[in-house]
Amino acid sequence: MRWIRFRAGGRTGFAALDEVGVHPVHGEPWAEPEPTGELLTLDQVELLPPVVPPTFYAVGYNYADHIRHVAERMGTKPNLPERPEVGYRAANALTGHGQPVVRPADFTGLLEAEGELVAVIGRRLRRCSREEARAGVFGWTIGNDVSAREWQRADRTFWRAKNSDSFKPMGPWIETEVDPMASTTTVTLNGVTAAEFATGGMIFDPYDYIVETSRYITLHPGDVLWMGADATVAMNVGDTLSVEISGIGVLSNPVVQEEPPSAAEENP
Repeated sequence: MRWIRFRAGGRTGFAALDEVGVHPVHGEPWAEPEPTGELLTLDQVELLPPVVPPTFYAVGYNYADHIRHVAERMGTKPNLPERPEVGYRAANALTGHGQPVVRPADFTGLLEAEGELVAVIGRRLRRCSREEARAGVFGWTIGNDVSAREWQRADRTFWRAKNSDSFKPMGPWIETEVDPMASTTTVTLNGVTAAEFATGGMIFDPYDYIVETSRYITLHPGDVLWMGADATVAMNVGDTLSVEISGIGVLSNPVVQEEPPSAAEENP
């Protein structure tokens, strides 16, 4: 089943999506939602990020070829992780399918995109087994991890390089009936394939990360875990970047330039 989070007529909510149309519900999809009895068409709604997570977890360097490529570019030896470790991102950076990625007015370099599988947690997990981790994933969606590399190298943290507004497109929906470990991730730039890799070709899979994280941190329904990427793609203003994961769908976003702030905005 596919679940969307949508905006229509001044309201937001969750809905099931099938070949008939959009079926809004009361409540959250992982918590026994009740159908409202409405039926909308997909062109009547705006697709929002399919969930706003209580906690936004992210994995880095989870594909061996990506690690080797980065090490070669930097002139260092590849250092593959020996255990799964997660980081965090900010929910303010989320944006939905079709919405623009905005290059900040004072950033002059290229942005880089990474197409990622995203696990959506559907139940409370603490010190869980691998079987419980598998059962605890409600479904899967797609993320585009946008990075401003010049800022990433210049700042002590990733606060703006990874978390500027619109830097984390996610969507278009949550798919509950797919085995993403058998999927293929394809990234296209302006309709031309720029990267393709086996989605499941990870060093540690989602369940490894969930088990390890839950040893110390309680995972809650609606949390998301972004699983890293095997390739980066540079993109510029005017480009459209699309990430397709077979069996889930396609997440597509244009890149636009932010207008410089006015004097009043600079000095409120």
